Amino acid sequence: MQSPFLTSVIITLMILAEGPSGRTERISYNTVKSWAHKLGFELSLLGKYVTRVQELEESYRQAEVKPRDGAALVQEIAKDIGFLMESKISAVKRIMDVAESLAENASNDVKPPVMYHNAKDNNLTMTYSAHFGRRVNLNYSNFHIPTNVYNQSYNVVTAITWAQKLNTTFMNNYDLDPSLSWQYFGSATGFMMQYPAISWNMEPVDLFDCRTRNWYIEAAASPKDILILVDNSGSMTGIRKEIARHVVNSILDTLGNNDFVNVIKFSNETHEVVACFNNTLVQANLANIRELKTAMECVDTDKIANFSIVLRQAFELLENFREQRKGTLCNQAIMLVTDGVPENYKEIFATYNWRANSDDPDMGDMPVRVFTYLIGREVPDVRDVRWMACANRGYYVHLSTMAEVSEKVLNYIPVMARPLVLRRTDHPVIWTPVYADVTDPIMTDWLWEQRERSYQRELVETHRIHNPETRQRLMNLREERERRFVQKHKRTYDQDDDLQEYRLMTTVSVPVFNRRPNATRIAELLGVAGIDVPIKEIEKLMLPHMLGVNGYAFIVTNNGYILIHPDLRPIFRNILKPAYNSVDMAEVELIDDGTIPRNFSKSLLQFRDLVINQSSGMTTLHTKYHYDDMQRVGRMRRDYFYTGINNTPFTVVVSLPVHGHGGSYRVHAIEEIHRYQHQRDKDATDYFSGSNWRVHPDWTYCGYHYDGDHSFSTPEEELLHFLRRTRVPGWKWMDMNRVGSHPPEHSHSGSSRVNTSKVERTSYYCDRNLLLSLVFDAMVTEWFANASTVREEKGPLAMLMNLLSRKELQQRFGFTLAFVATHSGLTRWQDFPIENDTQPEDHFGKLHPRAIDEVWYKRAVEQYYVQPDSFVFSVPIDDAGADNETFVTASHAIFIGIGKMKAPAAVVGFQFKHSKLQSLFRNITYSCEGLGNCQRSCEDEGLHCYLVDNNGYVVAGENSSDAGKFFGQINKHVMLSLVENGIFDEIEIYDYQAVCFRDEKKICSHGNILLTPLKTLERAANWVLGSLAWIWVKSGIWSSADYAYAYPYPKDDDDEQIDEETEDEDEEEDGIMVEEVKSKPDVPDEKANAEKSHETSGQDRNDEEPNAETKGEKDNQPPQIKRTRPETCDQRMKLYLLQNVSADKYDIDCVSVGDVERDCERPYVVQPVDSSNMILLVVDAICLKSDAEKLTVAPKEVEDYKDSLACYKATNSLPRRRPDSCIRNHTKEREIKDLCGGASRGIGITLLSMLLPILLTVPSSLFAFF
Repeated sequence: MQSPFLTSVIITLMILAEGPSGRTERISYNTVKSWAHKLGFELSLLGKYVTRVQELEESYRQAEVKPRDGAALVQEIAKDIGFLMESKISAVKRIMDVAESLAENASNDVKPPVMYHNAKDNNLTMTYSAHFGRRVNLNYSNFHIPTNVYNQSYNVVTAITWAQKLNTTFMNNYDLDPSLSWQYFGSATGFMMQYPAISWNMEPVDLFDCRTRNWYIEAAASPKDILILVDNSGSMTGIRKEIARHVVNSILDTLGNNDFVNVIKFSNETHEVVACFNNTLVQANLANIRELKTAMECVDTDKIANFSIVLRQAFELLENFREQRKGTLCNQAIMLVTDGVPENYKEIFATYNWRANSDDPDMGDMPVRVFTYLIGREVPDVRDVRWMACANRGYYVHLSTMAEVSEKVLNYIPVMARPLVLRRTDHPVIWTPVYADVTDPIMTDWLWEQRERSYQRELVETHRIHNPETRQRLMNLREERERRFVQKHKRTYDQDDDLQEYRLMTTVSVPVFNRRPNATRIAELLGVAGIDVPIKEIEKLMLPHMLGVNGYAFIVTNNGYILIHPDLRPIFRNILKPAYNSVDMAEVELIDDGTIPRNFSKSLLQFRDLVINQSSGMTTLHTKYHYDDMQRVGRMRRDYFYTGINNTPFTVVVSLPVHGHGGSYRVHAIEEIHRYQHQRDKDATDYFSGSNWRVHPDWTYCGYHYDGDHSFSTPEEELLHFLRRTRVPGWKWMDMNRVGSHPPEHSHSGSSRVNTSKVERTSYYCDRNLLLSLVFDAMVTEWFANASTVREEKGPLAMLMNLLSRKELQQRFGFTLAFVATHSGLTRWQDFPIENDTQPEDHFGKLHPRAIDEVWYKRAVEQYYVQPDSFVFSVPIDDAGADNETFVTASHAIFIGIGKMKAPAAVVGFQFKHSKLQSLFRNITYSCEGLGNCQRSCEDEGLHCYLVDNNGYVVAGENSSDAGKFFGQINKHVMLSLVENGIFDEIEIYDYQAVCFRDEKKICSHGNILLTPLKTLERAANWVLGSLAWIWVKSGIWSSADYAYAYPYPKDDDDEQIDEETEDEDEEEDGIMVEEVKSKPDVPDEKANAEKSHETSGQDRNDEEPNAETKGEKDNQPPQIKRTRPETCDQRMKLYLLQNVSADKYDIDCVSVGDVERDCERPYVVQPVDSSNMILLVVDAICLKSDAEKLTVAPKEVEDYKDSLACYKATNSLPRRRPDSCIRNHTKEREIKDLCGGASRGIGITLLSMLLPILLTVPSSLFAFF
């Protein structure tokens, strides 16, 4: 039994230890500062030892520092790109010239079948070409013919016969300019002839038609304002409605960024299909086209059609655009989609469209063309519909099946091209916006649907497993696989791999005309010639090595859209984003002004106006930027230099970072190779010995124009080849821009050969400055990767070496690799393998070869301006935490120069095991040894300790599972307090390229009615009444000529019910049981939890696991089937940045008592870790608030807009510059007669033909009733 005296002594000691009034021992900032200082000292010493940073600094003493001249750089880039584009213009005009000559002299006596090389059924021998990125045949061209075009029709084979001779021109062009990419001729008959020949990829489906591609449409006709009028009266129900929707979608697919459009539905009233596009036309970019297409899915049919009101509204809207100088100020057209009109409405056309000469309209100017699309087989009279088109310089099309739509809709394009063709000598050169090779944007929805179905099928199959343990194991495996998938696609650089599939392009194209003397009255557009220019080829000329770290160049179109930009992110989950090619420059250059989303600053908009108008100049803006896949943020002042590219709609902009008042500087250090020609014992290749080095894979040091004769497996192999070649007598420095054809000599002889010298097969090019800089860097860093190099340490490092051997140091700190990356793109490393330790799956050299473009390089340079002597420490950002394979990466920037004239020459760094950092962290923070008044340590259960980096991510903590997480997820209130106390700054970033997912069921909310016998009778009655009403109108019994009736088909509700039944059957075939879901409508949606209804622009940052409390419950419930559709959206995220503040912000103790409100306002002590980008944070657990809500950096959709994002952008559109060319009329067009569409081949509906379906329908309805 314990004595009372001993018990009293224990209680007294506990009270004394606790302090007066029950106060716990304070957490002293001096204690935490000592820990932070010791941590920083040991990590800094380790970094200096492993990286040998002092020796590297000495190696660069002889290098120079020069100012970086942004104005000169932007002019040089514009000049180089201009030369590249001029050579492509020259080549495409040769194709055009020869094609017109061939067609002019061609024979019309062609009899099918005609033999040609079919790209879909290829029998040519193919060889892989790195230049073209696939297997090709450089000796032939081949033809792609759309699925909906008969390949042996007379018009097709006639054009193919003469077009085959273009192959000689294609090959000659390639001989003159080996940098040429794909060359092709797109015929108005539908085929596309392409050089070099390829095997066409038919998977998953061939939707390609060159006549719907941007390069064809924009070259075939000048920009246009299109107003589509869709009849949605009751007669347009059923198959007619579907044909009409297909017609509208097909028209929309032929429009581009330089066009404007709107769709109006009408019956007895008129309404824009997108309500917020009211009384206007919107730019025909992918986002707006998608919005219009989606709205067409929701069009209902009802009541009667009033043509007068909609025609007047259409003409007045187009006239308003002309008068107020809106839209294109060029071509205008009305597209009328209907199943019949009661009269021709001549007085309306005379009032609005024949003002120039109402008595003889053909002699005057008609500002608006009219195209009519008549839907349905049983149309009684087509004369009025056809007259409306013919009298207004348009075209009439009669459509009765879905299969006809795609081909017949395209008939409007040659009509719009007539003024252009009649001029004959004018061939406008068109440059397209960025686009993804042959990929159709409509594939986005299809690919997403396939992926979603696969996902949901897997969920259902997993749920069907009866064994709970097996089912849970499979679900865990699936969740881990998804987590790894998400982690992979978070990487920005992974987009480079994704883009290999899509190959982003811009295309230069020109129209090709029929030049025959008798062709004037036809004004025939033969087609369009085009040449692709890969975006990567343009990027090679943008001098990234001269722009330096965190500097970049980009190109903007006349519409303000991005052609090239480092923050253009067109891919999500390997699928093209819905509006990937209409990203505005104001959406990627984020101004640091604290404004709300899309409230672009005045200074940015002024800068944008100067850029799109191709001015030259310079401006300075304060920006905020994201990096590391939108998980880190920074602030920076930038100088922007800009100038236009001649003969293109493009403007180049160079953005250079500015720090303080020092301007922007670069390292200039080269090593002449020729000096080694006299030193036989030394060669430049000696500096590149071994295999532990890489060069930047995206930079061009040297290369051959013809890659087929010289293939290299790696950029390093290619570099060594050219370094050896420099020793060959006769070596000359050849610039890339010396190759390429000059403006063409327009010869009408029909010969494809022009008087220009061919490029030799051995011709090469080099960037002299870049290559010599690389050789210099290799020379001064040669010793770095050599493990046998003798080390002479001084100061603290010498003391450290005397205490511990390298092996003992490695065992203690676990470092595995040291690296150096230079400003010329060279990366070296030295491995320090640990005995009995597994090697990582992907080595550092494979993952990080991009030198100044690597995140750790950029962070090290930025950290230098905060604390020059520091290292930047980071771990992979991952909510799963750290494991035995997790490495810590530390990097340090080496600057050279004097005073303010300093520039980064290289970045050194090392990697070590996270488990060793964890041990070091605990050894230091768990001890009070030698700290004097140290009363508590991190070993105390009441304290939680963390190492947090400068963006708020945990580098190390007591639990390795916390590493890589955002600290706000661990402790929201402390993170907010750090912001409130000025330790961290909260910066809101907007992602204007985000993708969100909409529930397809919410897009159109139609009610459904069961299909009953009475419903069948109602459908029959509606058909009878509608047919009789039509007869009354046509016979004059119905007094109003403005209306056309209305109900000969079943209502949409019935069709939708049938569609749903069919859809359910399809889903059952796919293994997705809808009935199982319907039995439990309240089951949580596991898929929705994974997606969170948002997508972070291809990075999937907000994919989260289900809540742990409900996870088990969800696993036992059937998954809910949910179909979604990707849509463009804006997202916001709050990111955090450590502030460079004075010591008084840190030197505050934490004391906690029972009064939480008073003493837990700052329940932590925080201190900066010396010589690093980290802080040491010690949190008192007593003050922790139990709050399930977490502070997250995951993006959230911006919902500030009153309507949809598309509506907001349409009503707040930014200025644009119209294309220079506009040809909308020609006086000779009045001579073109009877080429406005053929007469209907359908049979007029007689009374007998109308009554017969009634007699057949009513008995069947009665039979169904009984």
